[in-house]
Amino acid sequence: MSAIAPPIRRCLALGTSLYWAPEHPAGVVVKVFFSPHHAGHRPAQTFRHGRVVANRDLPARADNILAALRADGHALLNAAPHGPKPVAAIHTPEYLDFLQHAWGEWRKIEGASEDVFPYIFPVRGMDNAYPSSIVGRAGYHMHDCWAPIGEHTWAVAIESANLAVEAASHVLRGEAAAYALCRPSGHHAFADMGGGNCFLNNAAIAAQHLRQGFGRVALIDIDVHHGNGSQGIFYCRDDVFFASLHRDPIDYHPYFAGHAHERGEGRGLGFNLNLPLPKGAGDDAFLAALEAACARIQAFQAEALVVSLGVDAHEDDPTEGLKVTFDGFRRIGARLAALRLPTALVQEGGYNMDTIARCVAGALAGFEGRETQAA
Repeated sequence: MSAIAPPIRRCLALGTSLYWAPEHPAGVVVKVFFSPHHAGHRPAQTFRHGRVVANRDLPARADNILAALRADGHALLNAAPHGPKPVAAIHTPEYLDFLQHAWGEWRKIEGASEDVFPYIFPVRGMDNAYPSSIVGRAGYHMHDCWAPIGEHTWAVAIESANLAVEAASHVLRGEAAAYALCRPSGHHAFADMGGGNCFLNNAAIAAQHLRQGFGRVALIDIDVHHGNGSQGIFYCRDDVFFASLHRDPIDYHPYFAGHAHERGEGRGLGFNLNLPLPKGAGDDAFLAALEAACARIQAFQAEALVVSLGVDAHEDDPTEGLKVTFDGFRRIGARLAALRLPTALVQEGGYNMDTIARCVAGALAGFEGRETQAA
């Protein structure tokens, strides 16, 4: 498949600075795919600042988005099954086996918690063995305590990944764009590790699936948190360009990745772009960083695009990282559409139940070149 012709450009003012943005393509329609079974994954608790607290990854996140997209006139579609190969193309056999059987093995431990919670991890100088115990494997395969595994987590995570594959498959068949309402999210999942409410890396799976028809794929992550798992998966590759816009991790999750000097390794050197933003950065700063990312995507000569569509950068999100507005997300969607690339959009974070739906609906409406009707 050939790359789509570059768009016409025009100059827009953002505050006191100028940046270049292409004209929006006309007639884009985003297909929406969802799974009715996402609510089977309902972790009640997590750890934060040393305390057991309520988990933010509630089924209402996806339910609210669905209601808004339905009100906005989107047809809500189910996904065809794509089998295990697209997931196995990204994740290791050890990790997939762990996810599939972790809850059953954990529940055999006398007095164990209802969900799998790792509590001992391989750290510097102590990572030379692969444990047989589920306690050890939980720590080996989970990089934090923010992704409890419940009875139905594996099945729901597989369905979430399948949605991303479905969106990518429609793009491969010639659709301009498709959106996968993935829950649980995926961008903190590495090839052999989960964390941060993520188990399978939906966006990476979609990007790899697109490689069947496109030689060069770009993956851009606009979640408030750095997509450390996505970066890790593609860090040594030159066929998938990864860019992430996020709150500066020097004092914010995930802390140990997402810094500007991380540019890739080996063949991947120069194919990784991190654009960390200071706490409280708003629309103008975010859109300026997005412009820099889009320029690099164009220089990469990407033939297709995957968007990790986190909306927790919103000003009222409880993650308290950035201050992007509703209109900011509409403008983000419009700028990404103006790349004129076949695009699979994959849902990531967003935790304010009163704003998440409007943020997503606004981003998709911006991508389609219209205003959202979602309240």
